[in-house]
Amino acid sequence: MTDPENALPLSGLETVYDALASAIDQAGPGKAEVFLVKLALLNANALADARLFESHVQAALRDL
Repeated sequence: MTDPENALPLSGLETVYDALASAIDQAGPGKAEVFLVKLALLNANALADARLFESHVQAALRDL
């Protein structure tokens, strides 16, 4: 899934979480889903690996 050598440290994940939570609040309830889809597509493009993105989607769906 993710190369541990290239993974964010916990502090980086906390920063990302805070930025995401803030952006979801800014988007508001009517636009949060659209924002998340746009963000996912931008990150998939940056990742440049559809299979890896798909595995991330499956990992995120686990234990909801």
